[in-house]
Amino acid sequence: MIQLNVKNETSRLKAVILGTAVSNGPTPAIEDCYDPKSIEHIKAGTYPVEKDMIVEIEAVAKVLEKYDIKVYRPRVLEDCNQIFARDMAFVVDDIIIRSNILPDREKEIEAMRYIWDQIEDAKRVVLPEECHVEGGDVMPWNDYIFVGTYSGEDYSDYITARTNIDAVIAIQELFPHKTVKAFELRKSNTDPMENALHLDCCFQPIGRDKAIIHKNGFLVESEYNWLMDFFGKDNVFEITKKEMYDMNCNVFSISEEVIISEQNFTRLNAWLRAQGFTVEEVPYAEIAKQEGLLRCSTMPLIRD
Repeated sequence: MIQLNVKNETSRLKAVILGTAVSNGPTPAIEDCYDPKSIEHIKAGTYPVEKDMIVEIEAVAKVLEKYDIKVYRPRVLEDCNQIFARDMAFVVDDIIIRSNILPDREKEIEAMRYIWDQIEDAKRVVLPEECHVEGGDVMPWNDYIFVGTYSGEDYSDYITARTNIDAVIAIQELFPHKTVKAFELRKSNTDPMENALHLDCCFQPIGRDKAIIHKNGFLVESEYNWLMDFFGKDNVFEITKKEMYDMNCNVFSISEEVIISEQNFTRLNAWLRAQGFTVEEVPYAEIAKQEGLLRCSTMPLIRD
């Protein structure tokens, strides 16, 4: 059995699900896309190809191996994009919560069934149907759970709105001893520069007390200000709109000291090293074209 344990985003990683790019399928039709950035690349003829994405995701697998982390992979489904494991579920403390995901992606969850079956029944939660949630919007941070959401009346008009207020309330009820802090995210179906698909596209805690933040990802300025106060201005790396578009917030912490980052994030990686972090650089620019990066393709099961 897998004994789950995830209290925050940065404690030493012991076991993780890493997505796969094998049998990713052909370039999708525009009407089958879930985000504006993928659509942009399809129109431009620059949508990523399977062989390049396999190279990128296996570079991450090598880093995880180097740090002696147990890596689970989804069962490969033919012609199916299974890169973004974080969308499927998330762990808080010793409980795994299955995402209520876009209906077209249910089979991706099934491909992880063998992992789910190794977790004690009492520790597996499926939220009620009206609760929409994806793992990219949920960040355990010790006594807090940060959740990205969108509560506008036009929620259903946005395919980019993935986590609703019903899910925020359900998470608070599941973890009454924690403070669930929700953040309204900026959504756009058409402009990737103006779209925070998940909370981890515009914010991520790193180390013990630091964070990467993009202000424009937040719809409500006071919520952005709360985060700035919580971490302290000197501990925050603020990224530009272009850096958010390139997914600079979406790095992945192996520990409080070690971060996997994209090799082209020059400004961020230099700042991280100046703060004393070890930065493991990998190529991930092709996968980034689908509006997801390192945190999106990993789903931690156990952190020390």
